[in-house]
Amino acid sequence: MTDAPLSPAAAAARPQTRWQFLKRLNLTTWLGVAIVAALVLCAIFAPLIAPYDPDAQNVILYLSPPNAQNLLGTDQFGRDVLSRLLFGARYSLTIGFLAIVVALIIGSLLGMIAGYVGNKTDIIVMQIMDVVLAFPSLILGLALVALMGATLTNIVIAIAFTAIPAFARIARAGVMAQRDREYVQACRAMGFSGPRILLRHILPAILPEIMVMASLWMATAVRTEASLAFIGLGLAPPTPTWGGMVREGFDNILSSFHLALYPSLAILLLVLALNLIGDGLRDAIDPRLKDAS
Repeated sequence: MTDAPLSPAAAAARPQTRWQFLKRLNLTTWLGVAIVAALVLCAIFAPLIAPYDPDAQNVILYLSPPNAQNLLGTDQFGRDVLSRLLFGARYSLTIGFLAIVVALIIGSLLGMIAGYVGNKTDIIVMQIMDVVLAFPSLILGLALVALMGATLTNIVIAIAFTAIPAFARIARAGVMAQRDREYVQACRAMGFSGPRILLRHILPAILPEIMVMASLWMATAVRTEASLAFIGLGLAPPTPTWGGMVREGFDNILSSFHLALYPSLAILLLVLALNLIGDGLRDAIDPRLKDAS
């Protein structure tokens, strides 16, 4: 049996133009989108763009500075830095994206359930989230990776675990703001189940705020992955990751500073672009925040 449509009054009360804020995105936001898109394309087509095998060693070209043959120079094993940078984008972007997707799904579901059900469920869920938030994300991620082992799956799980409370809190706040609206009351009066109301009617209304949180936290995830790799808890060598390349570059920082410079700039560029996107989305969704700042 199909559900009856909402009444005209309930439909009018429900948010109609949830994605209209995209028209209000400013130039810097689109600049961030362009930078992220370019980095994603470089990661996807790295085998076609990279001039050399990222793991191929050539001791003759040991610590070569940037030149016509190796545009960004070579590292201490004679490996081409540009090739490793392009392939490293695959791992850094994949870890950051997967971690945020996992955190978004789990955290949003927990927050929506807590905000909609309320009472003891809300108290228990949010107290657990507060306990997780009590630990700095880097320290918590470091402890989890050290406990589980530095594999790609474990790094994704560790970073996602540190981000779950942020999504739970934003989802809970959005649900609490929507659950007493007229369209939600109309859904209850028509006998819609709680999961249907949450997923079909409330979730689309709070999704823009969740996406803003996702863009900002992906920048944090990229920084966390780079930090873990820098202290030796990233993917094992010779796997190229930006954080691992920075770590390797610091061993020769005085003689070949370019080894640490280029991956550091790549991390900086990606984090800056993600923050530009997050700030632009936030201002477009609620222009009052921009006016107040």
